[in-house]
Amino acid sequence: MQQKQKGLVWFRNNLRVHDNASLTQAIQENETVIAVYCFDPRHFEKDAFGFKKTEKYRAQFLIESVNELKTNLEKINISLFVYHDTPENSISAFAKEHQINTIYFQEEWTSEEVEVSANLRTQLQTTVTFTTHYDQFLFHPDDIPFDLNSIPKVFTQFRTLCENRVKIRPISVLSSLDKQNLIANSTLIPSLTDLGLDTFTKDMRTAFPFRGGENQALKRMEHYFWDTEKLSVYKSTRNGLIGTDFSSKFSPWLANGSISAKMIYWEIMQYEQQIVRNDSTYWLIFELIWRDYFKYVSMQYGNSIFKIGGILDKNYDWKTNTAEVSNWINGNTPEPFVNANMIELQQTGWMSNRGRQNVASYFAKNLLLDWRIGAAYFESLLIDYDVHSNYGNWMYVSGVGNDPRDRKFNIKLQAENYDKQSKFQQLWLQQQLF
Repeated sequence: MQQKQKGLVWFRNNLRVHDNASLTQAIQENETVIAVYCFDPRHFEKDAFGFKKTEKYRAQFLIESVNELKTNLEKINISLFVYHDTPENSISAFAKEHQINTIYFQEEWTSEEVEVSANLRTQLQTTVTFTTHYDQFLFHPDDIPFDLNSIPKVFTQFRTLCENRVKIRPISVLSSLDKQNLIANSTLIPSLTDLGLDTFTKDMRTAFPFRGGENQALKRMEHYFWDTEKLSVYKSTRNGLIGTDFSSKFSPWLANGSISAKMIYWEIMQYEQQIVRNDSTYWLIFELIWRDYFKYVSMQYGNSIFKIGGILDKNYDWKTNTAEVSNWINGNTPEPFVNANMIELQQTGWMSNRGRQNVASYFAKNLLLDWRIGAAYFESLLIDYDVHSNYGNWMYVSGVGNDPRDRKFNIKLQAENYDKQSKFQQLWLQQQLF
């Protein structure tokens, strides 16, 4: 008698049931499907610069996301086992215990993630088949009109070629399994305290008051597109600083894969058919393409995105003045606009796109500090940290990445243009002003 096929879906940065290629294929190919997520202790340790790799804000958002994933998987009769352990330990033991035939997961290519999957493959190479997917893109790697070694150096060339030649793939269709697929599961999702982090109360001033999880992402899309039609004015409001609706705020859910770029793209297509097609609807797609571009840059250049000379291998004389780094982190620089943005980040784990460009430019171009320290601090604090966008943007702003112009922001002029009446600065500097 033929043995029933058992599939294991290892969730990484794809914490959703909708449009999830690994989950879809696992359901198609197996009689039994089980899911696993690991809170890897290494993600909560200190990095080379002394910052915790994942601080409390993103950790809380992640906990909420995994909670929703567990609930949504149960609705399609799949159990999610959650471990506070390394994938090498927990998944290899789990696969052996449950006699798993195939492990399905999202392919990653930055060094730490590659090492983890390589270690896991080594431990299970004789017993398990591995099936991986590139499921985090708008333009799938198999569809782009160039090979990885010839990704254009300039974003506009990349965007134009992809827009003209690549069709966005359809959303994968979800089906559920029989109720008997659900198995007893006593694993628990860790708390912030379990992860060695401080608990906190959400700051009422935050521009990102949202919770983690796939349902929250879909609710946000419904609100931003259909309830308020804010998408229609996105291009003119996206540089705002205060409030929830000046921009889409999708980035945290995109970062941990609670929603896919394709899902957003196809919803925009519907919006354009039913409401309006204009510069704003296109501009959100434009931002999704930037996100893709940074992923392809990191895929092409590998560990160079973490090196001090960046992908250009430029030899600037960077400093590591700890007092200046500390002043930047704590909002004690001579620039109130920088300070306000840094205090917002420190208190909420969020900062606007306009703020990020200014504080990063100030760090690298005015203070001439090693940009990797700033990037590592962002990695620690930002709810929407994404390795490719974070390091891609920091290289770009610091003059070691994809910007041929090597620009420097005029902080005072930026504050005047984007915070004319100083409302944002007053919101975050009020304690310092009195």
